[in-house]
Amino acid sequence: MCRTLAAFPTTCLERAKEFKTRLGIFLHKSELGSDTGSVGSKHSKEGRNFPEDVLAWRESFDLLLSSRNGVAAFHTFLKTEFSEENLEFWLACEEFKKLRSATKLASRAHRIFEEFIRCEAPKEVNIDHETRELTRTNLQAATAACFDVAQGKARALMEKDSYPRFLKSPAYRDLAAQASAATSSPCSPAEPSHT
Repeated sequence: MCRTLAAFPTTCLERAKEFKTRLGIFLHKSELGSDTGSVGSKHSKEGRNFPEDVLAWRESFDLLLSSRNGVAAFHTFLKTEFSEENLEFWLACEEFKKLRSATKLASRAHRIFEEFIRCEAPKEVNIDHETRELTRTNLQAATAACFDVAQGKARALMEKDSYPRFLKSPAYRDLAAQASAATSSPCSPAEPSHT
């Protein structure tokens, strides 16, 4: 056993182990691939440690979406409700906006449309007919902004519907309670170790 861990009382080590176990669902490698990267990083890009990051997710939907761990946790929650398509579409649009090649833009735009926008698409997002047709029209001259309206509607739907349910879910409430305990307890590690 590591000398630094041996110095902790057994109860603190048991609490840390329990905390790690409860976080397991959120610490797995994201199935979204490069969109979220590794979810086990010690600090978010905002400089918060993991428990602080978890607690920040309830402050705003933007903070949740700006956190790699938050996106992974939210995605996991949405999968339990069979409603992950809006988040996956939003993430695909974010990656799409980073493309610089006109050829790649056009090709990727058509793939996103076929996967998320067209009627009866495999992961069809819930948008109105006008937005679907506007997006179809935008594909004729694909730019980084061609999905902006549809992406905004999917985001608004998640923020008003899925996000509040996520915050009320037993999984998040338990996670937030554990994160609160970890940030206030001197014997709990700031970041659970995981292998």
